[in-house]
Amino acid sequence: MAEFTQKVLEGFRATGAAEWVAVVAGVIYIVLIMRRNRAGWVAGGISSTILTVLAIRAQLPMQAALQAFYVAAAVYGWWSWSSPARTPQIGVWHWKGHVLALAACVLPSLALSWLLAREGYSAFPFLDSFVACTGLFTTWLVARVYLENWLYWIVIDTISIYMFVSQGLMVTALLFVIYLGISITGLCTWWQTWRRAQPAP
Repeated sequence: MAEFTQKVLEGFRATGAAEWVAVVAGVIYIVLIMRRNRAGWVAGGISSTILTVLAIRAQLPMQAALQAFYVAAAVYGWWSWSSPARTPQIGVWHWKGHVLALAACVLPSLALSWLLAREGYSAFPFLDSFVACTGLFTTWLVARVYLENWLYWIVIDTISIYMFVSQGLMVTALLFVIYLGISITGLCTWWQTWRRAQPAP
């Protein structure tokens, strides 16, 4: 335990300004998204731009690709939430869509992990690939304001914490711990809002 604590403290001391900016912008992003405020997409774009570079340096290529996609998704999310000019309404997606989407995430992840393992490009070939593929789908769920996006983020955040801690990016791992907590809160908040919007039986 003492060794782990020391590693965490050393990680904090070694953290550069850019990573701290990514953390702050990332927290602002998810809090605003939880409130269905489109300004969150701007903060998310800034955070993801920085995290793209950090993931490349940490030998997590699929994480880097995922963060780069998040930058593009931030533009789409801003546009999607801008029309019509009102608070986006929460919906739920049919279960068959989730089954197909998960299959579409796992299968490419297996192929990508094989390639990454063979070339030695990733410290965590399958996890890196799975988080990247699932993150693409989950970002689409967010942009479409589907309730289930928070369930996926909870899984993604948990895996990401493990990968970033293992690679010594303690502050980035802390960001995902915060993400995890907010994702759980977001799930509860959106669920309550969605339930209130349902017609009385």
